[in-house]
Formats: sequence, C-alpha cells, structure tokens
Amino acid sequence: MASKRTRIYVPSDTTARSVGADRVAAAIADEAARRGVEIEIVRNGSRGLHWLEPLVEVEVGGRRLAYGPVSAADVAGLFDENFHEGGAHPLALGETDAIPYLAKQNRLTFARVGLIDPLSIDDYRAHGGFRGLENAVKLDGAKIVEIVTESGLRGRGGAAFPTGIKWKTVLDTQADQKYVVCNADEGDSGTFADRMIMECDPYVLIEGMTIAGLAVGATMGYVYIRAEYPQAIRTMREAIARAEAAGCLGANVLGSGRAFHLEVREAAGAYICGEETALLESLEGKRGMVRFRPPLPAIKGLFGKPTVVNNVISLATVPIILDKGAEFYKDFGVGRSRGTLTVQLAGNVKRGGLVEIAFGHTLRELLEEFGGGTATGRPIRTVQVGGPLGAYIHPSKFDTPLDYEAFAAFGAMIGHGGVVVFDDTVDLGQQARFAMEFCAIESCGKCTPCRIGAVRGVEVIDRILAGVNEEANLTLLRELCDTMVAGSLCALGGMAPYPVMSILDHFPEALSARGPKQRAVGEVA
Repeated sequence: MASKRTRIYVPSDTTARSVGADRVAAAIADEAARRGVEIEIVRNGSRGLHWLEPLVEVEVGGRRLAYGPVSAADVAGLFDENFHEGGAHPLALGETDAIPYLAKQNRLTFARVGLIDPLSIDDYRAHGGFRGLENAVKLDGAKIVEIVTESGLRGRGGAAFPTGIKWKTVLDTQADQKYVVCNADEGDSGTFADRMIMECDPYVLIEGMTIAGLAVGATMGYVYIRAEYPQAIRTMREAIARAEAAGCLGANVLGSGRAFHLEVREAAGAYICGEETALLESLEGKRGMVRFRPPLPAIKGLFGKPTVVNNVISLATVPIILDKGAEFYKDFGVGRSRGTLTVQLAGNVKRGGLVEIAFGHTLRELLEEFGGGTATGRPIRTVQVGGPLGAYIHPSKFDTPLDYEAFAAFGAMIGHGGVVVFDDTVDLGQQARFAMEFCAIESCGKCTPCRIGAVRGVEVIDRILAGVNEEANLTLLRELCDTMVAGSLCALGGMAPYPVMSILDHFPEALSARGPKQRAVGEVA
C-alpha cells in the first residue's frame, strides 16, 4: 500500500517570495527527494504574519502546524526533527490557527487567504467559494442591492461611502451599457491588503465583481491594478481565464443566462489614479486627471456610462454577504461602521502584517496585542493611519475605537486601513514637509489649491524649520492648509494638509526652528 503523501504549504505571494519562499520550497522538495519522503508542496498565499515569513505549514492529522520564519538553510534541520510529521523544532509555532495573532482576528473577507492554492477553483469551492454568486444569480438586481445596503458595507478605499447607495444609483440610471471598475491602484504607504487578496484569493474578487455586475445590470468589468504589482496582474489574469473556462464568468454566468465579462488593466503609475475619476480617465487611455463632479461616476462614469467604482476589499467582501446574509455581516462592528476592517501594520513595528478585526476595537489593541510595540523597542510616538494623507495620531487618541465617525471627530481618517508606526526618534517636522512634497509631486495639476498650494507648503515649512519669521509662517501654514482643504478639487489636495495640521495641533514642538532663529528681510529685531 502506498504511503500517504504529506502536504506541506509554502506561500507564493510577493511578501513571502521577497524573503526566500521560492528557495525554501525548492529546498524542501530536494531534501524530501534525497530522504525518500513522500510530500506534496502546495504554494498557498500568506497568512498575513509577515514577520514570520516564509511561514511553512505541515498538514498532520487534519491540522496545519506552522514553522517560521524558515530559510533554505533550515530545511535539513527541520527534516532531521521530522517536521513533516509535526516534529518539535525551535522554529515550531504549533497549530497555525491557534497562533494568537490569527486566533484573535475576525477573518471574513480574508477567510480563505493563506488556506488555499490561490488559482485552484476546486480549493476555492471547497472553502465556500462561489456560494454568494450562486445565491445572487437567483435574485434580481434590486434584491442584491437591498442586501448589500442592509449589510452596512462601506467603501474600504478611503471615502467610506455606503456601497449599496452607490450601486442603487447605477441600478436606477438607464443606459445601454454599464460597467464595474475595481480600484486596485493600492498606492497608500503601508498598505498591502488589496495585493494579498489578488495574489492569495483572486476568485473572491472575481466573484464580488460579478455579483456587482448582476446587481446593477453591468456586463463588463475592469480590474485596474497598479503597475508595481506584476504578480497580482499575472494571478488575476490567470484566475479570470480559469473562471471563464469554469462558467463562472462570461456570456452565461453559472448557467443563469446573464453575462459578465472581466479584464485586467495595468495602471499608469500615478498616485492620483487611485482617485476614482482620474482612474476612469486613465482607463479611457487619457492622462490621469481628476474630473469635475457632478456628474458622479455612478451616473456618467467610464466612457460616459453608469459605473460602479469600488476598492478591492469592498468588492471582495460582497460574496460573504450574499452567502451568509446581511444580518450576519452587520452583526460585526459598531455604529455606522459595520463588518470588519482589514488593518495593515507597517513601519517601525515588531509584528507587521495583516489583521482583520471587527470595527470597534481600539488602535491601542492593534499596536500592542497584534503589533507588539515598535521593532526598536522604543516608545511609540505616533502612528499615521490612512496612508500619506492621513493624520499623525497622538498616543492620547490610541484608545479611540476603530470607527469612521470616531476618527473623523478628531480630524483623522481610517482610509484603506494602513497603519504606519513611528518611535520617538521620528522627525515629525520632516514628515510634515514630506506630506506637502508628496502632494506637489503627485498632483494632477488640474486645480490651483493643490498644484500651487503644495509647492508653497513645502517652502513655508522650510522657512519655519530654518527659523525664518517662525510665528508668521506658522500662521501662514495654517491658512494655506485651510485653503487647500476647502478649495481642492479632490482628496489629494483636500487631505494633504491633514498630516500637517495634526502635527501643528498635537506635536507643535516638531514644527519649530532647528537652529538659531533668523530674521526675515525687513523684520524688526
């Protein structure tokens, strides 16, 4: 009787590969062959415990046991200790699901990430995949929109606009053609959730976009992926081809007689193309510049047609809502922030990675229980939440619940869920300057407050740090920030002042002269 082959999981996503996962997989295959051990290597996605990558899992007795971080040099020693049978080793972490970092999470959108072979439709179905779509094809568009609206799902790309309301606008707008566009131009600092979905569970995004198409009457969809994600682009294209071959996409979705086609488009490499109207311009083959609104994209979007534009996480969350119902999803969260938030811990943090938890947990819980404090062991001075346009949050606000309205109340935002940690050595004066410089570089140039304001912002901050007429320039900086917030055409110029204002309000000592104060020309001594 043939011996049973041991299944060993080695992640294949960009994060794990960047720290040697491919070499580890090759070393395991070579060592097993040399020893005559029968194994099957499955290249799964990352579990999101990035400080432990490459995280190797061994399936023993129906359980998955974790070892990590594993290097190719560790492989022989692992086999010496019979790790393929669950043997003890210094790198052994026990049952993967019992690791506190994972056990404390509420994995809904990321329920399959790290569990399956990303491109295996059989794996996807075995773990609940396409059940939401199977329910959706039995419903009319209005009912699907009603379920999504009732769930309380809001956009996870930054604006947090209710997904169901956007879909209803597209549904109610008459047109001969409608579109679904996925914004996968993940450009915020410290964010990688979109990439992990596309590389580790691509069918959940395909399923979510197809449900959106059925809901609003769209027959064509586009996934707009940032050019810096070559593996995500390859994986999504292959997954779309396989989904079409399996009848989950195309002219006859799951035999329903309803059509939905999907294509990948590579982004233009500009941060501004993460703004939905600039993205649409880019998709149409034009320079990525912000459009005036109204009309909204939901009424006049891609090629002038009604268009759903949602972030990856928003669309990838739809399948579980259609599978388990609006009430199931709505049961997670607080206030108007329903469901779960995918938080990405990055920067100077001991345990960086992805955490999916219900809204209502606090920032302190994330930083201490999941992040484990700073990598340097020094005190946390601040965290920036929501990307390069997010506020720098003072430790006094760390007990604020993760809730869109609670964060907005003190001038902050949750955005895409990126959390970048800084210890007490950070130069927040330079961080304020970076916010304005980033806006100046990335501005599309269409509106004056953003195009000119950001350049002037850099100049004013430079004068403050140099000690030139400091008080007057601090006043000028606040006035400039107010003008940019009130007058910019889109969120790039409108939110670039947020980091600066948060430093002015909560870390005023950071925006002060770095040397002997200088007098401006004409200033009285």
